[in-house]
Amino acid sequence: MGPLCVLRKRVVYMRVRFLALGTHFGKVFLLDIQGNVTQKYEISSVKINQISLDDSGEHVGICSEDGKVQVFGLYTREGFHENFDCPIKVVALHPQFSKSNNKQFVTGGNKLLLYERNWLNRWKMSTLHEGEGTITNIKWRANLIAWANNVGVKIYDISSKQRITNVLRDNTTLRPDMYPCSLCWKDNAILIIGWGSSVKICVVKERDPTEMRDLPSRYVEIVSAFETEFFISGLAPLADQLVTLYYVQENSDHMEEEFRARPRLDIIQPLPESCEEISSDALTVRNFQENECRDYKLEHSEGESLFYIISPKDIVVAKERDQDDHVDWLLEKKKYEEALMAAEISFKNVKRHDKIGMAYINHLVEKGDYDTAARKCQKVLGKNMDLWENEVYRFKTIGQLKVNGSNFSL
Repeated sequence: MGPLCVLRKRVVYMRVRFLALGTHFGKVFLLDIQGNVTQKYEISSVKINQISLDDSGEHVGICSEDGKVQVFGLYTREGFHENFDCPIKVVALHPQFSKSNNKQFVTGGNKLLLYERNWLNRWKMSTLHEGEGTITNIKWRANLIAWANNVGVKIYDISSKQRITNVLRDNTTLRPDMYPCSLCWKDNAILIIGWGSSVKICVVKERDPTEMRDLPSRYVEIVSAFETEFFISGLAPLADQLVTLYYVQENSDHMEEEFRARPRLDIIQPLPESCEEISSDALTVRNFQENECRDYKLEHSEGESLFYIISPKDIVVAKERDQDDHVDWLLEKKKYEEALMAAEISFKNVKRHDKIGMAYINHLVEKGDYDTAARKCQKVLGKNMDLWENEVYRFKTIGQLKVNGSNFSL
């Protein structure tokens, strides 16, 4: 996998047809891919804590700091509305919520609550967990719900109605509200946990029926656990690698105290007890000197390798660099020979090849390296008579028509 290139764009949650953006003033906006507002919802007067969309993008769940929870269809009138007496930090819809038999969602405040709609079209509520502080993160994948509280991370199997693991957080000296847990599912069985500077990759496995007894039918094996150099603000899978968003504190050269540096977006290769850095980019976001670890978030769009870096003042979308990006980067660095080779290897069209080649020749002429420029003309200009005529005229004008015995001829 190559490194990521970063583009600026205001977006929070994305589906094929639209973007969903929540604000600190209780509003939710739906935008098209060009950023035009297509719908606006007045949910609350205070901060929207989270927006959850099902896989189809047809239903949305929204929760806010004043305890309001709303779940509704974007194209239907059905919905759920509830006001709780405590802030609701997270909400997560069943990934297949739009299907008739999957009308389920969970909310996280001081309890983890599961809501299910029965055949009478009424909502039934059940408590999955409580007593360990505020639920700060929930990720639902297939039949597995992962959530984090002040103690650690749990996974609940909705099909068997069993809690199957409890992964304790490592560094208990860090305040969980300042250094929140990051969760992401790589697939239906692999959960990635980032907390503080610690990363754990957990695999959900089926238990041997002969060993079950009173144990859950599934269990979790931690296949990789390692420490990172900086604090983790977000994680996302990228093939067999990880995209990590880091909150960075560095020591000043002139002062003993630490200062907040630009956040970093890295690609790392996990190993059983360590990781290998593949690429690293420092992001310039507004007011990064004032931001905390909890002020950053990383979301990703599955199937498109798009990653969204969310900060209080900026939201950035990053995507994997392709060969065109690589060629453009080489041109920007004035590495014309390498750019030509890269274009040839990837079978770029003739016009792009000519453009790169002419930029290289112009660069050589500006440097005064007329001999090399003349030699490159043979390869770059090929049988293009118009280009040959222009170059012969230029070399004649600057008195370099004959360079080291080499002659231009049409």
